[in-house]
Amino acid sequence: MKKNIFILIVLVQITWAQTKVSGVVVDAEDKPISFANIVFKGSTSGVVSDDNGKFYMESDKTYTALYCSFVGYQRAEISLDKSVNFNLKIVLKSEQVLQEVVIFKGKTSKKNNPAIDILRKIWARKKSNGLKMFHQYEYEKYEKVEFDLNTIDSSFMNSKVFKGLEFVFSKVDTSDVTGKTYLPIFINESIYDVYGDNKIGKEKEVIKANKNSGLGNGDGVNTFIKDLYSDYNIYDNYITFFDKNFTSPLSRTGIDTYNYVLSDSSYIDKKWCYNIVFYPRRKGELTFKGNFWVNDTTYAIKKIEMSVTKSANINWVKDIFLEQEFDVENDSVFILTRDYMMSDFSINKKEKSQGVYGKRTTLYRNHKYNQEKPEKFYREEVNYVDNKVYNRSNEYWEENRFEKLNKDEIGIYKMLDTLKTVKKFKQAYNLVTILGSGYINYKQFDYGPIFSTFGYNYVEGLRLRVGGRTYFGPNDKWRLQAYTAYGFKDDKFKYGVSGKWMVDKKNRIILAAGNRRDVEQIGANLTGSSDVLGRSFATTSFLSSGTNGKLSNVNLSMFSAEIEPVKNLIFRTEFTHKKLSSASDIFNMDYFTNDTYTTTSGEVKQSEVSFQIDFTPNKKSVGYGVERLYATNPFSRIYANVTQGFKGLLNSDFDYTKLQLYYKQPMSVAGLGKSNFTLELGKTFGQVPLGLLSVVPGNQSYFSIENTFSNLNYYEFVTDQYATFNWEHNFQGKIFSRVPKLRKLNLREIIGIRAAYGTISDENIKINASDIQYLAPTKPYWEYGFGIGNIFKVFRLDFAWRGNYRDVPETSNFTIKGSFGFYF
Repeated sequence: MKKNIFILIVLVQITWAQTKVSGVVVDAEDKPISFANIVFKGSTSGVVSDDNGKFYMESDKTYTALYCSFVGYQRAEISLDKSVNFNLKIVLKSEQVLQEVVIFKGKTSKKNNPAIDILRKIWARKKSNGLKMFHQYEYEKYEKVEFDLNTIDSSFMNSKVFKGLEFVFSKVDTSDVTGKTYLPIFINESIYDVYGDNKIGKEKEVIKANKNSGLGNGDGVNTFIKDLYSDYNIYDNYITFFDKNFTSPLSRTGIDTYNYVLSDSSYIDKKWCYNIVFYPRRKGELTFKGNFWVNDTTYAIKKIEMSVTKSANINWVKDIFLEQEFDVENDSVFILTRDYMMSDFSINKKEKSQGVYGKRTTLYRNHKYNQEKPEKFYREEVNYVDNKVYNRSNEYWEENRFEKLNKDEIGIYKMLDTLKTVKKFKQAYNLVTILGSGYINYKQFDYGPIFSTFGYNYVEGLRLRVGGRTYFGPNDKWRLQAYTAYGFKDDKFKYGVSGKWMVDKKNRIILAAGNRRDVEQIGANLTGSSDVLGRSFATTSFLSSGTNGKLSNVNLSMFSAEIEPVKNLIFRTEFTHKKLSSASDIFNMDYFTNDTYTTTSGEVKQSEVSFQIDFTPNKKSVGYGVERLYATNPFSRIYANVTQGFKGLLNSDFDYTKLQLYYKQPMSVAGLGKSNFTLELGKTFGQVPLGLLSVVPGNQSYFSIENTFSNLNYYEFVTDQYATFNWEHNFQGKIFSRVPKLRKLNLREIIGIRAAYGTISDENIKINASDIQYLAPTKPYWEYGFGIGNIFKVFRLDFAWRGNYRDVPETSNFTIKGSFGFYF
């Protein structure tokens, strides 16, 4: 019965579109022809065959023939005797010269090629088309994001997983891009007003309405969408998707990356346009295949369709399809009116593998120009809150949607409302939520993070931890957190408790306080966290390259206040009182307490006041609660901290001043991948013991840790004045893609260099009574290495060598470290 229902659904979908065609393009020797151009006769609607020569296309209009062409082959006309023509086999005959372009095995010439002549005119005019022609602009934007399960067949429907959920399959549809069946599972809609000023380079986006189909909260969904789908400009040299730089077909470097063919010419909306087909010169690179239509006088793009080739070095994504349409205004200005993107997420790139479609449709209308606004208008709201945005009525959406939802999209809202009442679905949804957040929710309380339940180190042995936080919703104005932990070796309980309260939402004035008594590896980073419950990565050592016994008892109390007067610019002041002592029997932190150097103490009591500035331009945040969600888009960071210690305040031991500066800058290197630069500077004025000095961070684990030195031990370098530099560059497979035997592995090559310079004053050396002999890198220490990323899509290996200080006892001159991650 279920099989019959599935067949009926497919038959209904087949008859929905007027013309459907699928097949394969081959040559006379029956070898597939990649990137052949297929177009319905009498239309501008077409596709380009994939790496294996396969294609699928459909239209809601009726067509009786199609054309198929490729460089070096005669164009073929294929009759379509019915509306649905699946599994066609198109054979192209070879030809030496086509449209005055010299051909050699599918590659186009860079000389005497009319397509490239047109491309050069596009480059010359790209700043004279579209919104860049005006001083100011504004328009309305409608965005719709949908996720669908794809490759739905009868065996999938009959799976035990869907027992009791069979009703969802009444919504199965067929993709007009791939021809695969799919089941819509989520939809999110947003409407914005957008304002821009080209003279000052500012743009502001104001959300007017947002609606989703009910899985999760709007903020979490929006964060994921912002992270997944970045805006792009086809005229740019490089287009970024999934944090990777794809060479645009309109790039000035495109001649070296793509083959171009002038394929056709025709009127589109009463404008004469040329059709140019493009496809990559080499496999394995981050490129597209597709075609675009360009006007013959303004050389502005009228329409472009392109998709990522399956050989591209990108994980978890089987297909990416993009389409943009432009309309003419004032007889010469071409404005983007429709932008469509579809990604096929899948574990592998096999044709029949099941996955998830992620589709984004963006529409633009009501453009206005040269209506100047004051510069302060473009200042982004720090904490914009308008609950009406998320609670618009159905009548509002019916009136303000740019285009009506189709029958499937309407059905998503109703289907998911029903699904949320099914116990089996709720259990599966809750499991995914737990794995994603790390917390188990029970009413207004979250237990977790569950991944911190178990730990191990030299002092505590096996460590068990339980904890949780209040959680009324993602936009809570206040939050309490607490935990307790027990070490089976030291037979001691530890604990931590903290609270945050946002007293002013407009300027994000947040008060926080907390106390923690625990065991920790201090000196594992130079620029510390202000989170009172934070714990360094080095404290737990299930996998360590050496005995980690240099742990400390930490009793930390903190009170802070912060304000965010400008988006992503935070000012924070903080008072802390802490007690530090050694937690280990193989390590001490003693210091001399008198001028005769005869009396020592093993505990530091210290009160401090600090003032911090944290600036993170372009960091994307969502929500307005005391704790926000952040997209993982690359952003730069500038952090400055001034700390003053007060002797005698709450029995504090030392007077001193500490200055710190942290700067991080990600950078795209045109066509060569991405770099990250990090610089840290610091200086301590005054006489202080080991626990208050700056330790160059080592890494004795088997894992790669950011901003640490792979070949240094903990406490190997101790300073009161330091400077560190870290540069890492990821070529994203640019080199390996050109090595035939490595190309298919989709590996990615990384290189890097790190350096540290520091000094330690005589007055700080004099009071040292610990068993750590102070050594400062007065001759800059450096190490270098390379890494191989994307191993099995989730693993990375790093190889690092010491550049100097190679004769230090009980240290490593070479290390191999690994890391796991979800890499696109």
